Amino acid sequence: MSETYVECLVKAKQKTGMKLLKYLLIALTVVFVLLMLMGFSLALIAAVVTGVGAYFVNLYSDLEYEYLYLDRELVIDKVMAKSKRKRVATYQLDRMEILAPIHSYQLDNYKNRQVKIKDYSIGEELKPDLRYALFYEGGEKLILSPSEEMVKAMRNAAPRKVFTN
Repeated sequence: MSETYVECLVKAKQKTGMKLLKYLLIALTVVFVLLMLMGFSLALIAAVVTGVGAYFVNLYSDLEYEYLYLDRELVIDKVMAKSKRKRVATYQLDRMEILAPIHSYQLDNYKNRQVKIKDYSIGEELKPDLRYALFYEGGEKLILSPSEEMVKAMRNAAPRKVFTN
């Protein structure tokens, strides 16, 4: 049995609101630290709260997704701020219905389905749009940004379910 291994790392676009919130919390932390140095003792609590808030906003806004394809199984991990890794999901190729480019005519039969959408892609539409839609067991739609090598490996494993046009 031959095993195919392909790994792909995708940087998700940071949302503008999260970026602004992060900078606002950092600025507030600096202001409260300066106030604390000037003698306001309650500013210490506010500085700690805004500092912790800035840390968590940075952690959850700086995202990368790692796709790992190994022997008919797709594993998706979320890498937060290049420091924490969390396993998001594991998908079997046997249970996948279709994988095609997000604007492909192959997905026309799936457009009116009521499914849960999970976006593990770059988070924006580029020209040309290289994102793919994966329908899984009728209940989930995944939006991915896989590399050509990963799509090719998945197509070799399931040629009737994976489309590139």
